[in-house]
Amino acid sequence: MPEAGTSQAIVALGGNLGDRAATLGAALAALARLPGTRLLAVSPAYDSDPVGPAGQPDYLNLCAAVGTRLGPRALLEAGLAIERDLGRVRLGKDGPRTCDIDLLFHEAAPRLAEPGLALPHPRWRERGFVTVPLGELLQMGEVASCPAWDGLRAEVARLAPRTVGLRPWTGPTPWTTLLP
Repeated sequence: MPEAGTSQAIVALGGNLGDRAATLGAALAALARLPGTRLLAVSPAYDSDPVGPAGQPDYLNLCAAVGTRLGPRALLEAGLAIERDLGRVRLGKDGPRTCDIDLLFHEAAPRLAEPGLALPHPRWRERGFVTVPLGELLQMGEVASCPAWDGLRAEVARLAPRTVGLRPWTGPTPWTTLLP
């Protein structure tokens, strides 16, 4: 049952440098430690072909839902701080990275356009490494029963599957210990 004053938010996480699974596990643990925040669900993870400059290693991607008292800007800023703490260096768009945390949706602000923050995330529909795990996440636990996501569930179901370059992750999933 959601706590009073909390909203659900959905984030996409990915990375292609270092121990990808350990880094995503550390990122999810850091999200779960944010004030007034708890991890609700984590989608299955996917290996994905890199987008952007040639010669990059494959990415590991997943989506997660949190229940949080943080507003969209505070959650975005916290995600950026977690990225930095995990060694993210921003050298350009679509370049290699240890960790990327994108705020996709926030129940408290379904539509938002501010400098540096747009909700829903403007490119969420474009890449299978987001839409495939997102579709799975929306069917899980408290996320599945949240009416705020009914329209999103329907929209994701209508999207053409984008599975080219995606492979189900069969490696370690250290984040499963973080879930209730």
